[in-house]
Amino acid sequence: MDSPAFDLAFEPAYGRAVPVAPGVQRLTANNPGPFTFFGTNSYIVGSSSVAVIDPGPEDEAHYQALMAALAGRELTHIFVSHTHRDHSPLARRLQAATGAATVGQGPHRPARPLRAGEINPFSESSDLSFVPDLAIGDGETIAGDGWALTSVLTPGHTANHAAFALDGGDTLFSGDHVMAWSTSIVAPPDGSMADYMASLERLITREDRLLLPGHGGPVTEPGSFLRALKAHRLGREQAVLSRIRAGDRRISEMVKAIYRDTDPKLHGAAALSVLAHIEDLMERGEIAADGPPSLAAAYRLAPGGRD
Repeated sequence: MDSPAFDLAFEPAYGRAVPVAPGVQRLTANNPGPFTFFGTNSYIVGSSSVAVIDPGPEDEAHYQALMAALAGRELTHIFVSHTHRDHSPLARRLQAATGAATVGQGPHRPARPLRAGEINPFSESSDLSFVPDLAIGDGETIAGDGWALTSVLTPGHTANHAAFALDGGDTLFSGDHVMAWSTSIVAPPDGSMADYMASLERLITREDRLLLPGHGGPVTEPGSFLRALKAHRLGREQAVLSRIRAGDRRISEMVKAIYRDTDPKLHGAAALSVLAHIEDLMERGEIAADGPPSLAAAYRLAPGGRD
């Protein structure tokens, strides 16, 4: 299954606020990496009284750039799409400096409880200390002077992931749920493939004209891009089933075949993505194992599953 038409063209313009939509500026933190692309995007929404979406990592240069961009304006709210350390930690300093209220779906939590002996591979990437002042529910709107943002809960990448729709502009801040440069990491137990696919389907039914993600450039044709993402994920699911039919029993074997053109340094993350698909497939009765799903378990087609 071919991947969606990802867009790798991006100018981060570190330290500078760049207009990206009416009443919206983007500031990109200088924290590039295999999971962050050129860095984390922070967005400033509004004119004289503003909100910040995803303040970013605890980084001095990014903090100073944000404060410079906010100079002369009142910051009233700090929205956090989810609690990974590249998105939420700077909220604490920004709040201390401005008195703004923090907004998010809730504290960090896994999509499911850890199983006996299981270790969360992304625990060090999680901001466990963030607790929003305003725990926003699905469809709730918070308004400021000339702007309003409505929450669209999109669990999957993390259990507490939220997107934010800019009222009146057909623009959605999609966090790490949908990005133009790459697929999102869905890694159990923090992430859930079933939740991710349901959230993706929810965005497909919307009529947003612009997605502004947590990393990289905008998604300018959301409808076709989201459908391609869904097809890509379903293709990965079929690839897992095909490898099991071919005799693969371990995730490590499946990864070598399914991700043969992927940098081996990313095979660890790929294995977690396969595990996310396997958890979903086991829940639906498509495949089976002698115990709960894990990276080390052996898998087979379930009786009555797709053959």
